[in-house]
Amino acid sequence: MFLRRVISASILILIITASLLIDLRFNSYLTSLVITLFIILGLYEFFTMLENKGIKVYKYFGIAMGTAIPLSILTRFETTKNWELLFVTLALLFLFLMQFRRRQNSGVVIDIATTLFGIFYVSWLFSFLIKIRYLSGGIGLLTAILLITKLGDIGAYLVGSRFGKRPLMPRVSPKKSVEGAWGGLCFSVLGALISSAFIEFSYLHLISLGVFLGILGQLGDLSESLMKRDCQVKDSGGIFPGIGGVLDSIDSLLFTAPAFYFYMSAILKQ
Repeated sequence: MFLRRVISASILILIITASLLIDLRFNSYLTSLVITLFIILGLYEFFTMLENKGIKVYKYFGIAMGTAIPLSILTRFETTKNWELLFVTLALLFLFLMQFRRRQNSGVVIDIATTLFGIFYVSWLFSFLIKIRYLSGGIGLLTAILLITKLGDIGAYLVGSRFGKRPLMPRVSPKKSVEGAWGGLCFSVLGALISSAFIEFSYLHLISLGVFLGILGQLGDLSESLMKRDCQVKDSGGIFPGIGGVLDSIDSLLFTAPAFYFYMSAILKQ
């Protein structure tokens, strides 16, 4: 299991690193396209989990609408200043139109709510990585948020698997430990300090940022674990042996990416 996890993690790191370097060299859209691909696969896994639970979501409509969000950010498409609200309104309208074709009214609220939630949870939140990419110095900022968040994941796993004794939240995730949570937090701080190469903050500022994002990253991980327990699945998918699915790989970023974007936007005044 450990070897498979290392191999899968290495492949993921290689893909992200290569796309970032190509973006840096050629000012391309490759990283944004990779993020979009992750969103499509993550949406598929999320809606499949709900289907296995017996919820009749509109999987392919949700994937299509969810894919439109990162593509609109990538192409700088905005119909209005707050186009996201217009997008949600249109999505809701189409969902109701599709519900009118059903023979039964049972489950309408749940089906609509879960489809919209999937679009928001996977697509909208993860799309903030693309928004970070297009901030001033975006490639460096994107590298920083990936370092802080994913080093936290690595630290939680390494410390937890070696020294973990006290369960963190056994009802939500039986294997996570208090020791692993502290290890993840320390590694997130380490990632923030390494990010001094990309972010010109004081060390105290970086440490504070590492702690804040480290906590958010672990909350993101626990939140996805909570939903997996509800759907009675161990992993969201099996595309990455030893890790699980795409959603298992990006869950910690779903909370850190928006927070980091808004924080850096306020600092950069963009």
